[in-house]
Amino acid sequence: MLLNGLIIILIPFLGTSLGSAVVLFSKGELNQKLQKFLLGFASGVMIAASIWSLLIPSIEMAESQNIVAWIPATVGFLLGIGFLLLLDSVIPHMHLDSDNPEGVRSSLSKNTMLVLAVTLHNIPEGMAVGVTFVGAISDNTGITVAGALALAVGIAIQNFPEGAIISLPLHAGGASRKKSCFLGIMSGVVEPIGAVLTVIFAGIAVPLLPYLLSFAAGAMIYVVTEELIPESQNGKHSNIGTIGVAIGFTLMMVLDVALG
Repeated sequence: MLLNGLIIILIPFLGTSLGSAVVLFSKGELNQKLQKFLLGFASGVMIAASIWSLLIPSIEMAESQNIVAWIPATVGFLLGIGFLLLLDSVIPHMHLDSDNPEGVRSSLSKNTMLVLAVTLHNIPEGMAVGVTFVGAISDNTGITVAGALALAVGIAIQNFPEGAIISLPLHAGGASRKKSCFLGIMSGVVEPIGAVLTVIFAGIAVPLLPYLLSFAAGAMIYVVTEELIPESQNGKHSNIGTIGVAIGFTLMMVLDVALG
């Protein structure tokens, strides 16, 4: 089971690493239409994962514990939103296609703040993988190891294009291919770290699992609505981003239902 947990935790990071490595072979930036599609795709995956892998299990788990079903889902979800809102307000970062830094003032370079922006929304993904794994190895949670694996695979799939989306612009901005690849990989390191910390905490506080599941869902939905969807809809060809959302949502839903 320990080996299974390690594999599940590392799968999303592998997706980010492979995506970041695209810069070592690519000759130019991502096509804008493709970038919009991939941002939409990532949004769809995260929305579906939040519902099928996190919120629904949170509600079902609360019912099995004889708790009013919607309370943990509501409380955890709003706390997750608030947590990411706080991080977004404190951590200096900069979104793609923007020259306006967010968070507290700092002297960090643009490249560093671009990496921090991606790192910021990798945090809830790591938490989601960690908490679902704890649910899978706990009794009477309704979460299976296959379900936790499905979530990890779904996040890894959407992490692959995200890795490319961050490493290619870094190279176009003047960073070397190796440095761009390294920074892209580093943006994903927070995922296994966040997953391990969540496993430790959730393992100690198993009764809080319904709240932790919905907390991760809220954090992921914050990232989707604050960053991914707005960027996929910015400028022309916004319908391409919408198509990406539909395909990403469907793929993650199928993975979760088929494997979970």
